[in-house]
Amino acid sequence: MLEGHRVSRISVRGFAVASATAVTTVGAVVGVASGEPQPSNDNIETTASDATLLSDIPTGQQAQVQTASLAQQANAQAAAADAFAQKSAEESARIQAAKDAKAKKEAADEKVEAEKKAAEAKKAAEAESSSLVSLSASAGGSYSVADVQAMARQLMPADQFQCFSNIVSRESGWNYQAQNASSGAYGLVQALPGSKMSSAGADWQTNPATQIKWGLSYMDGRYQSPCGAWSFWQANHWY
Repeated sequence: MLEGHRVSRISVRGFAVASATAVTTVGAVVGVASGEPQPSNDNIETTASDATLLSDIPTGQQAQVQTASLAQQANAQAAAADAFAQKSAEESARIQAAKDAKAKKEAADEKVEAEKKAAEAKKAAEAESSSLVSLSASAGGSYSVADVQAMARQLMPADQFQCFSNIVSRESGWNYQAQNASSGAYGLVQALPGSKMSSAGADWQTNPATQIKWGLSYMDGRYQSPCGAWSFWQANHWY
C-alpha cells in the first residue's frame, strides 16, 4: 500500500507540473500579444515544484482544483485570441483607410480635370463664336440700332425682349445686314442660309422687321420662346 501511495503522488506531481507548464506557456502567449516581458523557462520547474499536489488536497476538492486549472488555461487562451483578433482588426482598418484616402484623392483629381476641360471647351466655343461674328455690314443701311430694337419690342412680349436682345447682340450686334464671311449666315439672328427668312417675307435682306418675325418664329418653334433659346445659347454658345 505504501508503494501504491507513492506511485499516486508521482502521478499527481506529474499532473501538477504539466498544469503549471501549460499555464506558464499560455501566459507567455498572452505576454507576447500584449508586449510584456516574459519570464525565463527556468521558472517552470520552480512553479511545478512549488505547486500543491492533488494528494495533499482533500478528495472532495480535487475536482474543483482541476476544473479551476482548466478554466485558467481557457481564459488565457481566449485572452490571447482576443488580442490577436484586435490586432488584425486594427490592421484591416488601417488598410481600408488608406484605400479610402486614395479613392477620395482620385475622385478629387478627376473633378478638377473635368472642370478644367469644361472651362477650356467653353473658352474655345466663345472664341469660335467670336470669330463667326466676323461680319461685314452694308454701308447703305437705313435703320439704326435703336430703330431695329424698337421694332423688336413691338413684335414680341415684353418679358421676352431681353432674351431676344441677348442673342441678337451676340450674333449680329443688332446689324440687320450682318453677314458671316465664312458661313454665309445673315441678318439679325444669323439665319443659315439667310434665304430661310424668305418664309417671313421677300424683303428679308433689307427689312429688319421681316428678320425679327422669322427669328421669333424660329425660337418659338424650336425652344418654345426667345428665353428658351437664350438658355440653350448660354449652355452651348449657339442656338
